[in-house]
Amino acid sequence: MGKVFKTVEEIQLDGVRFVDARFDLQNIEAGKLLFDEGHAPGAIFLDLEQDLSDMESSNGRHPMPSKEKLASVFQGLGLRYDDHIVVYDQGASPFAPRAWWMLTYAGFPHVVIVNGGVAALEQKFTFTKDIVKYPPTIIEFEWRDHLYAPREAVKAIVDGDVEATLLDARAAARYRGEVEPLDQVAGHIPTAKNFDWEQLKSEDTLQANDTLRAKVARDEQVVVYCGSGVTASPLYAVLADEGYENIRLYTGSYSDWITTYDVEKGTNE
Repeated sequence: MGKVFKTVEEIQLDGVRFVDARFDLQNIEAGKLLFDEGHAPGAIFLDLEQDLSDMESSNGRHPMPSKEKLASVFQGLGLRYDDHIVVYDQGASPFAPRAWWMLTYAGFPHVVIVNGGVAALEQKFTFTKDIVKYPPTIIEFEWRDHLYAPREAVKAIVDGDVEATLLDARAAARYRGEVEPLDQVAGHIPTAKNFDWEQLKSEDTLQANDTLRAKVARDEQVVVYCGSGVTASPLYAVLADEGYENIRLYTGSYSDWITTYDVEKGTNE
């Protein structure tokens, strides 16, 4: 898969297609407002809920969008498979990784995340309010289904029919079931281990550490999840950046799992 995160110094910025993925889970209008106030030259905007989720679905809080929806979004924004796509958000956030994962799942071969986000980009050039409208494209999509774990694939792991490690990206107290601020049931998917994605933060960047490397081996089959598939995305992206190849994202995550199956509490460390 190659490097996922790159510094602005590592990116050839001429001729790239910028994707602005800024979002705020507490203020869902904030990302678009920030984009309108200023963005990288020529950037397009991808909204977590409008573009990268199916908010009409009951399969979790940020459900997996259909291939048809993603195809419509990406073609409507004028993206092409030969584009070199550079995704950014506020920095050290889950939103650029979510957009990166969806683009990668849709088969786009040249997608990277700016490590450092907006602050890093603004050191290179001035943001603009100008909005570029690109003509729609037609793409023969080559979907990478092996990157995605639906609910029943996770159930097969829980039941022991498939050997793989479930890795919960939420805070430890939520994983253990001690608190649950968002979902109706506290706990975690049975057999899952825990690695809080916020441990990946280093100022405005995301990067792997020895704790993560010790949690899952490179040759393990790993499925990452969180509450609604958002904060699991940076954990997935960092593992991919580290060269892990056998990883999948359960996009529906815990909020989807509890619609059908039981949970457990405590720890599996």
